[in-house]
Amino acid sequence: RSKRENLSSRKIWSRTSSILPEFVDCFVQIYNGKTFVRCKITEGKVGHKFGEFASARKRKPSRTYIGPGRKGKR
Repeated sequence: RSKRENLSSRKIWSRTSSILPEFVDCFVQIYNGKTFVRCKITEGKVGHKFGEFASARKRKPSRTYIGPGRKGKR
């Protein structure tokens, strides 16, 4: 196997590891604490941490719409 093929489907558990130039144009799977998130490494991501590209938190729904039937203070 070539070095490029070896890195192409790499699983990453360490979110604090820095992205090295060897990973450019490879797909990696970054663990977010629950599942693996697939991410393509580009030149702009070199020097950053793997954890920046796989969110470990759930998104909260926006509070802009509050549905009908909500009772306020009386």
